Amino acid sequence: MYSSILPTYNRVKLSFHSGKGSYLITKKGRKYLDFTSGIAVTSLGHCNSYLIKVLNQQSKKLWHCSNAYEIPEQEKLAKKLVKLTFADKVFFCNSGAEAVEASIKMARAYYQIKKKKNKYKIITIKGSFHGRTLATIAASGQEKLINGFRPIVDGFVSVPFGDHKAIENAIDNKTAAIMIEPIMGEGGIKKVPRQCLEGLRKLCNKKKILLIFDEVQCGMGRTGKLFNYQWSKIKPDILATAKGIGGGFPIGACLVTKKIAQGMKFGSHGSTFGGNPLACTVANSVLDIIAKKKFFKELNSKANFLYNELEKIKNENLSIIEEIRGQCFLLGIKCKIKNLILIKALRKNGLLVVGASENVIRLLPPLNIKKTEIIEAIKILKKTCTDLGLTKK
Repeated sequence: MYSSILPTYNRVKLSFHSGKGSYLITKKGRKYLDFTSGIAVTSLGHCNSYLIKVLNQQSKKLWHCSNAYEIPEQEKLAKKLVKLTFADKVFFCNSGAEAVEASIKMARAYYQIKKKKNKYKIITIKGSFHGRTLATIAASGQEKLINGFRPIVDGFVSVPFGDHKAIENAIDNKTAAIMIEPIMGEGGIKKVPRQCLEGLRKLCNKKKILLIFDEVQCGMGRTGKLFNYQWSKIKPDILATAKGIGGGFPIGACLVTKKIAQGMKFGSHGSTFGGNPLACTVANSVLDIIAKKKFFKELNSKANFLYNELEKIKNENLSIIEEIRGQCFLLGIKCKIKNLILIKALRKNGLLVVGASENVIRLLPPLNIKKTEIIEAIKILKKTCTDLGLTKK
């Protein structure tokens, strides 16, 4: 069938009529257990009743207002994020790539505008993913993202994952910052050890450069705290977030300290739709739900159960599964067979998952998923692995 949509997605021939909680439902009524959450977006499941309520209420008052005026919902959300994190200031946008772009601009502006130094280079990690704009594909440094879009934006230096010495050697007098994902999502659910994050903070302090965390995928509760950096003893200078903050409604944010924000002045950055009343109302409500000790206690309990069950399945299916990776509800299954084979088989059996680099499958369930639904997913995975194991034999 001819489509008028630009062919930038390798889409599965499957569409959904509705969604509720942890499930997506086709027009014919078939239910799929959704362990993709729109790739870590629908943090509280599909069509959350509370989010629907607040969205409907706000939609009857005001949808959009120019950032030339004060927006109370935006101010409220910024204050919450500042209270809950290291940050003093927040810039709102519409996506993860935009949040990363803002992070890059803030790092450069701090040195070039505030400090009057020509520092602009950003050190990143090979295999990382920071978005699909011209600057963020350059930051990611992956040939498959860059191909066809040269010349690439200057100022990014990519070094191997886990090589602290390579990072240190890449720093010169033009370096402004190091930017990393504490857990690489698209890159294969590769977790940066806590001591390495702390080592990077010490290195940045020593070299007088900034530390940027891209928590677009691993933030907003997905790793068991509001942001992943909160598991360590350190704080970044700048943090990019999006995806789960809106529970399915488009919104992104760049969090920054007061010191580093000094480089940003009137007209230095902006967004037509960033921080609009609808998006901020929903994001405020998402935070009202997840930013509580009880929520995180229940979340980590369910996540530990899922991880332990996945380890059991791995040990029973060593010809199919090599390793379980990740943290909390940002989990990866590294496959011995082609990951697409397992993804297709799981989908056929009613469980939706998404792939990643290094032959990994990502498991990204809603943060408020029920334990009974986790058990259902485990049963599907067990059956699928058993069937594939028998077929392989």
